[in-house]
Amino acid sequence: MRCGGNLGATRLRAKARQGDPMRVYDSLPPELRAWISHAALPWSPLSCLRLWQRALREEGCPMRARARLDRAEAACLARDRRLGGGHM
Repeated sequence: MRCGGNLGATRLRAKARQGDPMRVYDSLPPELRAWISHAALPWSPLSCLRLWQRALREEGCPMRARARLDRAEAACLARDRRLGGGHM
């Protein structure tokens, strides 16, 4: 189990970051930045932006797009629990 910094204790695979994640974060829509700031997992701004754009395109509504991000995070947390990670 990995522990360290703001990544928490998880068995989910870490991915290498490309570019400047803070620059990407600063350019995110306000509602997406708010979602990331309350997320249980350390999402990369770029992956969130991709999910957000796709969800908005397919759902057509920011509220439903946010619900889709919530479901994606719930699926990741469930997978982490199956792997024996430390998130609740």
